[in-house]
Amino acid sequence: MPLEGHYERQTTPLYKLRPRELWVAGSIVAVTLVTIIAMVVVMGASNSNPAPALGCINPTVAGIVGAETINRCGQEAVDTCSHAAEFTGARAETVVANCNKQGVKF
Repeated sequence: MPLEGHYERQTTPLYKLRPRELWVAGSIVAVTLVTIIAMVVVMGASNSNPAPALGCINPTVAGIVGAETINRCGQEAVDTCSHAAEFTGARAETVVANCNKQGVKF
């Protein structure tokens, strides 16, 4: 059976925040939001995977435990392209397509 005044006691806040406390909490939230926005802008503007130099390849292919980027230049790139051309499948096709795109002769 509910007691008299029980609802009012249960729904009354224990403590009301003062203006100074609200200002501090608002400042913390504002600083956090500005920091997050700045990080997103900086990370979005940077290019983590720039285009390879002439004669180099960098295809991203399926690996054993996830995506794998193959970075090869010069003779290593030619050898990798020649080896991939001997096979069929998505991985080999991706490597060969990147070799053709970068102009590696194999």
